[in-house]
Amino acid sequence: MPLNVQDKKAIVADVGAQLAGAQTVVLAEYRGIPVEQLTKLRASARDQGVYLRVLKNTLARRAAQGTQFEPLADSMVGPLIYGISADPIASAKVLQNFAKTQDKLVITAGLYNGKLLDVAGIKSLASIPSRDELLSQLLGVMLAPVSAMARVLGAVAAQKAEGAPAPVAAPVVEVAEVVAAPAEVVAEVVAETAAPEASAEPVAASPEAGTETSETPAAE
Repeated sequence: MPLNVQDKKAIVADVGAQLAGAQTVVLAEYRGIPVEQLTKLRASARDQGVYLRVLKNTLARRAAQGTQFEPLADSMVGPLIYGISADPIASAKVLQNFAKTQDKLVITAGLYNGKLLDVAGIKSLASIPSRDELLSQLLGVMLAPVSAMARVLGAVAAQKAEGAPAPVAAPVVEVAEVVAAPAEVVAEVVAETAAPEASAEPVAASPEAGTETSETPAAE
């Protein structure tokens, strides 16, 4: 069903609101992916706090005007699904993980913190541990000396119960490594993998979303 003017305005406003609070946007072609697979992708994105939507590129360009994501306009060609996230890693991770099992999802471009990313840059961004993963790693490091001390105290108690001299307590292991903050890690990756400047030669545009197969939903 064609979108009327009010529908288009509502979509542009909705996407614009998402972009206003976002750090990262990732674009991917979804041509030929069955609807049930896209439903699973949407569920995964929702769980990770990623706004995922199939959009008409003209509406996406309009929503991006005047934002830090406007440089992506030249990459908005073909049938695209847009991943938008306030978390710097989440949208790249969700789409990259899905692409590992569904080769019809083709990541094409992205942008983080004002820097355009090519496919390699997006893969690098997706490889960074998420905030929850970093917290889990940090918790493990912090609990290591506690576990060591508990073992020493247990040995001391056992020795005292047997009347033998208490063993010398082993020194508490200090935290030797501080997990880098996600923003700092992301900044390093982006600096190394930012997409090169666009070539002076024009690039032929891919067909717009209207050419997609009947297996995939039409862009809104």
